[in-house]
Amino acid sequence: MYEYVIGLEVHIKLKTATKVFCKCTNEQNFTDLAPNTHICPVCSGQPGALPLLSREVVEKAVALGTLLGCTINTDSGFERKSYFYPDLPMGYQITQLTKAINVDGNVHFFMPDISTEKTIRIQQAHLECDSGKTIHEHGYGILDYNRAGTPLVEIVTYPDFLSDDEVSEFLKELQRTLRYNDISDADLEKGQMRCDVNISVRKKDATELGTKVEVKNLNSISAIKRAINHEFTRQSALLDAGQPIEQETR
Repeated sequence: MYEYVIGLEVHIKLKTATKVFCKCTNEQNFTDLAPNTHICPVCSGQPGALPLLSREVVEKAVALGTLLGCTINTDSGFERKSYFYPDLPMGYQITQLTKAINVDGNVHFFMPDISTEKTIRIQQAHLECDSGKTIHEHGYGILDYNRAGTPLVEIVTYPDFLSDDEVSEFLKELQRTLRYNDISDADLEKGQMRCDVNISVRKKDATELGTKVEVKNLNSISAIKRAINHEFTRQSALLDAGQPIEQETR
């Protein structure tokens, strides 16, 4: 009776020597790194610090855009996305919205039967800076800014996925592409690849999209598939009961 339609926002941690706007080391594994040891006045948001854009970050972003079949914009720029979290030392995130470096791409891959080919359209793959990390322990919030200012490319797809298996195979193909071309290690469990799922439910054979619900911070392909199926069941039950779907982040 119902079907779901899915779009993804996939955050890729670029494998570069330094952060986006400073010379601090872009560590790939934060598990054993002492907190606040890879920071400087730029990435910790101190007044008067002067940023300098990394050439390698731009080159890796352009390489990824090329692999995704994107149009590479020779004129791109950054904006400030303001929100006030403790792990965001500047009080805003540096990101791209209106002038993204990569736009209008696509990813081709085969389903497990080897005969079914799928194409997912990419709206854009833009550069942005990651935030730091807040750790909650014993009633305290502890801040680690080692990750702040590290380079991300956010890949935004169109709502072209019609099954959780399509999402799974897309992410596997993306991982293979990133690792083979040394753009990212793309380890979901280490946060090098993070995925937000936008899912809506509609009646079968309908053409209009339903109300979108975003499920954030999923760190494994199995968790992504479970979240999709849970959200499909939840939204379908609401529709059966005649209740509206609220647009929200979960």
